[in-house]
Amino acid sequence: MHSGRYTIGLIQQIIGAGVTSGPETLIDTLLTDSRRISNPATALFFALNGRRDGHTYLHEVYAAGVRNFVVQHLPDEIPADATFLIVPDVLAALQALAVYHRNHFQLPVIGITGSNGKTIVKEWLHQLLSADYQVIRSPKSYNSQIGVPLFVWQIGGGDTLGIFEAGISTVQEMARLEPIIRPSIGVLTHMGTAHDEGFISAAQKLKEKLQLFAHCQLIVYQSEALAGQTGLLPAARHFTWSRQAAGAKVFITKQWQGQGETHLEAMYNEAMISCVIPYQDEASVENAITCWAVLLAMGYMPAAIAKRLPYLQPVRMRLELKNGRNNCSVIDDSYNSDLQSLEIALNFLTQQNQHPVKTLILSDILQSGLPNEVLYQQVAAMLRQKGIQRFMGVGVQLSAHQSHFQVPDQYFYATTEALTDDLPRLNFQNESILIKGARIFQFQRISRALVQKAHGTVLEINLNAIIHNLNYYRSRLQPGVKLMAMVKAFSYGSGTFEVANVLQYQKADYLAVAYIDEGVALRQAGISLPIMVLNPEPAAFAQLLACQLEPEIYSFTLLKEFLSHLSPAQEPYPIHIKVDTGMHRLGFILSELDELCQLLQQHPAVKVQSVFSHLVASDAAVHDNFTRQQFAWFKQACEKLQNTLGYPFIRHILNTSGISRWPEAQLDMVRLGIGLYGIDAAVPAASGNLQPVATLKTSISQLKTIKPGETVGYNRKGILPKGGRIATVRIGYADGYLRTFGNGVGHLLVNGKVAPTVGNIAMDMCMIDVSHIEVQEGDEAIIFNEQQTVADLAQQIGTIPYEILTNISQRVKRVYFYE
Repeated sequence: MHSGRYTIGLIQQIIGAGVTSGPETLIDTLLTDSRRISNPATALFFALNGRRDGHTYLHEVYAAGVRNFVVQHLPDEIPADATFLIVPDVLAALQALAVYHRNHFQLPVIGITGSNGKTIVKEWLHQLLSADYQVIRSPKSYNSQIGVPLFVWQIGGGDTLGIFEAGISTVQEMARLEPIIRPSIGVLTHMGTAHDEGFISAAQKLKEKLQLFAHCQLIVYQSEALAGQTGLLPAARHFTWSRQAAGAKVFITKQWQGQGETHLEAMYNEAMISCVIPYQDEASVENAITCWAVLLAMGYMPAAIAKRLPYLQPVRMRLELKNGRNNCSVIDDSYNSDLQSLEIALNFLTQQNQHPVKTLILSDILQSGLPNEVLYQQVAAMLRQKGIQRFMGVGVQLSAHQSHFQVPDQYFYATTEALTDDLPRLNFQNESILIKGARIFQFQRISRALVQKAHGTVLEINLNAIIHNLNYYRSRLQPGVKLMAMVKAFSYGSGTFEVANVLQYQKADYLAVAYIDEGVALRQAGISLPIMVLNPEPAAFAQLLACQLEPEIYSFTLLKEFLSHLSPAQEPYPIHIKVDTGMHRLGFILSELDELCQLLQQHPAVKVQSVFSHLVASDAAVHDNFTRQQFAWFKQACEKLQNTLGYPFIRHILNTSGISRWPEAQLDMVRLGIGLYGIDAAVPAASGNLQPVATLKTSISQLKTIKPGETVGYNRKGILPKGGRIATVRIGYADGYLRTFGNGVGHLLVNGKVAPTVGNIAMDMCMIDVSHIEVQEGDEAIIFNEQQTVADLAQQIGTIPYEILTNISQRVKRVYFYE
């Protein structure tokens, strides 16, 4: 994270580090991720020891140009031009540096914590207060032990108000964040069940969160949130709001809904005040009331606040990756633009390997707190560092400072209209395009023009949830165990390169696909990870070799066929030997191993990269004895092959549920399949350890009132005996919503309520009963999400989640979100 601060010598003193000799350097950038290197000449890399040990990536960071490091131990080779600050705890050193920096600024800081709504409240307070303050805030949900110090480092002399959120997952974490943020105003949002698993009770979680307010002069909260535990708060000025307690500073006396909005009346200082909030859902209303209370507590006049609240804009929490026209990928972040979120979005753009060209469409950056000359120098430097090849800048300031930019193919426009008019001439082809604009520029028009039009039914894929699930399983692995991610069958319906790019960026060790053409598509999309092909077709071996894919070999016929495609002069080609230990699907049985060993010895053109097998019932306790027998047979097979070959190979037998239930059998690698997508029969859904990845949604195309006894759909199968209202929705069996869901078996969610199917499922649509639901044409209808899960749908029709996911048609538009 970029700032502009201290010499390496001063930092050494601040964090109490030992030091190797090196040149005195001015440090203005803090780095914690080897994949995200910026300003390397003036950067300081912290080798954090988390899910992955940052020390293992020191050589990569050095190769990227960084010469200053904070480490717990020195690398084996110490470059003469590098400086290493040696500390006992790298994270503590990062936090100590942030505390030192924070203490040099006396600006007021709003510190926000709670279980839900922290980011929304932070962003809405920014919208409400940015007219009066130069606000620095942590972007999106960077509220962790690492994220908070990185963004406190951003505080500069031009900032007049800070707004930071703090999230914790266990005890003692808030005590480390409080001196970094050092808020003068504390805000407590809704207290829910998020992260309950890290605490022995809800009371303990609340006590830990309230440590953020230890030195606040003002604390704002809903009276009911503390439930009589105000003694946990410091002796500061407490400003409360409530719908129940008349003694609250802001007592909500009346609430009613208008068209897309909520009206509120409240007693405040013995007078009636009112406001209108442009939302109707309860979470948004509660978050808006919290913001209302904060501004009142800060001394704003009620009438002034009432003028601002109706203009609260939705908070775009995530980037959207969509299919674009002319074989482009479009990353839509068209509602906000600031320096920090630009860097995050550019990092996501650099992950996209499926196209040769990376393009940025950017608006003027408003309210950065920096002089425009400095701001756009920094933006131009960022574009150079990220390797942007095409650039469209929109706005008066970008146009005025275009001399700073040196992108190979660049254009500047004074207005969005000018760019829109020029889109046909720009001829976007085979590019990854990031659209990043302040809301006032209305870049959604550009997004609509570039995104491929598709079927209205949408499968939303949360890439952050995939990363979370990947890291959950990684956390269960013993040191040194590799991870192979299964991306066969269109990544279980979730996408091809979109998911593979994330896995490659997150440093998965291997990918696995079912067929050669799937592997070829990944190579064409820029995926360079090793890829195992589970069911290689001999007719496509030439493509397999050309794309350096690695075949599973499960029979003598296949092995001999593959050997015939190899040249004796080439380097030994990696193959993966499948052993059948009880599945009886594919693989060499134990009695064939002697012959297999002999054949492999005779043909050095191949090298056994791995030996593996597949568990029959890793998730079923009733079959545990058979699972143990499979382990024994597999161990026997590996020992025989090892003794014959005389060189080591990777051994792997565990699938998703095996990772969860059989840690003693992790061996050299595990294969993560459907668990990556949030489904594991061995992990209780209530544990919160896995996050659902996908949401399948559609919309209501028409509403009809049905008389008693009238029938609905093909073969007159549907009937509402008492009459009622049906909604026709845009999903059918051609989209993957199977006919077995018809006639009340399946249920959709409409405005949070369950709507059963009526009649047979048609090819492109189906009907649902909405007699009991307040609904309009165009409203969303959810097939599955975190409330009604894929597992729930599978249970409705007596199948497994795999079938639900992989049946989703390719005509259903995929949209990928990244926060």
